[in-house]
Amino acid sequence: MVQQRTLPRLQEKYRREIVPAMMSELSYANVMQVPRLKRIVINIGLGEAIQNAKALEAAEKDLAAISGQHPVITRAKKSIAAFKLRAGMPIGMMVTLRGRRMYEFLDRLINAVLPRIRDFRGMSRNSFDGRGNYSLGLKDQLVFPEIEYDKVDKARGLEVTIVTTASSNEEGRRLLELLGFPFMRG
Repeated sequence: MVQQRTLPRLQEKYRREIVPAMMSELSYANVMQVPRLKRIVINIGLGEAIQNAKALEAAEKDLAAISGQHPVITRAKKSIAAFKLRAGMPIGMMVTLRGRRMYEFLDRLINAVLPRIRDFRGMSRNSFDGRGNYSLGLKDQLVFPEIEYDKVDKARGLEVTIVTTASSNEEGRRLLELLGFPFMRG
């Protein structure tokens, strides 16, 4: 017997509600014109990895727990003497999520992580790059429920970039609003 895999909740919502809503709002002629999520990139910069090799291991473990996927080490492209940095040295970690994992991560981010941020009033509406992609920074990884507080050696910030197929910031913002992204009022 073949087991039927159900779509993640946010992907189902996108197909059933958001596509028809955006088609009527922005008067698209074709379903393929509707903006959609391409990928989500989670990045941790580790300048401290130059002196502390254990920082890479800890960040790798945290990022794997957050994303459910093994992270890739990012390396320095140039040497910078003032920072004691040579080309090729590991200076960060990143994960690219697509498909099912991307929708599940975004659902967790919207419904579990962002509400746990202290004094949270919504995300900035101005963090778009001009092409409909959105970036947000989190001050520490402890807001993710997957991270065990006792096992964290140091709070590290991370950056989440949501890449869409939108052609403008307005289209990208509307897509994220319909997905349930909590933007600030204003």
